[in-house]
Amino acid sequence: MDTVHPIRLVVTDDLRRSRLTVFFRLLLVIPHGLWLMVWGIAAYVAVLVNWFATLFLGRSPQGLHGFIAAFLRYSTHVTAYMYLLANPFPGFSGAPGSYPVDLDIDAPAPQGRLGVFFRVLLAIPAWILASVLQQVMQIIGFLAWFVCLFLGRMPEGMRNLGAYCLRYQQQTYAYTMLLTSRYPSLGSGEPAAPPSSAPPAEPV
Repeated sequence: MDTVHPIRLVVTDDLRRSRLTVFFRLLLVIPHGLWLMVWGIAAYVAVLVNWFATLFLGRSPQGLHGFIAAFLRYSTHVTAYMYLLANPFPGFSGAPGSYPVDLDIDAPAPQGRLGVFFRVLLAIPAWILASVLQQVMQIIGFLAWFVCLFLGRMPEGMRNLGAYCLRYQQQTYAYTMLLTSRYPSLGSGEPAAPPSSAPPAEPV
């Protein structure tokens, strides 16, 4: 059986942090928060349409899959920026490979109609765990704000733990949004190769 999850978090972050942007991080992320809300409304409608389409076709249509995937990838970039898991200011497009903490999403694959029909119920245990990990990520972000201000860098262990929480959370969203029929994984995931100028990607 293939152990590579269809939804993978890719980390090529170099751990360096700008003290100035760290200090103002919650203010700097506001434009992204607003755009995420607007895009989220459209994504909610797309997910609803995708549920009916996948139930009928047995596979998520390519256009809907791509739109929802871009939204989820963008939310990954914004969340990573807000919780200091990465340093650069994100773009607003959710383009793949455009951020040091990125989400790799496989193309649409066949899904069982029974699993699609009961997807929200099936996702409840994953949502419970994802909510716990969200609290962990918030604690990491709070502590990291002080550490990054003092050191000018993010401790690798804190970054990796935050990335682990983010990966599980995004896999849960992807499962609920019908981007994959694969349940969220507590395993390490499969990192992609980083640019040659960066340290090796951390499996999270």
